[in-house]
Amino acid sequence: MMILLIVVICIAVVVGIYALCVNAYMVNSTEDRILSAEDSAQLQDVDCILVLGAGVHGTTLSHMLEDRVLTGIKLYELGSAPKLLMSGDHGQDDYDEVNAMKDYAKDKGVPSEDIFMDHAGFSTYESIYRARDIFQAKKIIIISQKYHLHRALFIADYLGLEAYGVDSQLRPYAADTNIYNTIREFLARNKEFIYVRLNPVPTFLGEAIPISGNGDATNDREGA
Repeated sequence: MMILLIVVICIAVVVGIYALCVNAYMVNSTEDRILSAEDSAQLQDVDCILVLGAGVHGTTLSHMLEDRVLTGIKLYELGSAPKLLMSGDHGQDDYDEVNAMKDYAKDKGVPSEDIFMDHAGFSTYESIYRARDIFQAKKIIIISQKYHLHRALFIADYLGLEAYGVDSQLRPYAADTNIYNTIREFLARNKEFIYVRLNPVPTFLGEAIPISGNGDATNDREGA
């Protein structure tokens, strides 16, 4: 029994060290590509600003998602890239992140034709994969909160995109939200470290919709 306990403890220690090393590697290898909004405007030939989805309540953006969209709009206005790509979950008729994101940006003055929607961005991996294969982007700026950007940039590197990130946090979030996101992201980085090597195909692919074109090609509502 004692030997079994020692083996279990040793395995737990090895797994813990591995998990910490993966997290440290992912953070350290991407830190220098997290830029300020102003520095992102100095980049050349960026195809699009990829705004990653988060929760919505009906058509109302959660605080975290609102911060992401506001940051994306700011970069668009600074000239960091000519197009916004709103990528999120629209897998059900009654849950639609991307139209809510586009509507918000349009209300802030961004022309509809400069806002693309990826209705099948069901995960960070799928959003970035589809940015490359469906929207044919090669150089992107990813918008999310900083804790999330390290993983997103790691994925983009693995998929062969030139990617930079801009932290979108514009306000404090609830303490329990911060704790939950920290734990979730720690686990997600370890999962993603292996997952990208399997190179799975996203849930949906389809015909190319070049990001250089008109964002209204991604509209799915009449009069949108």
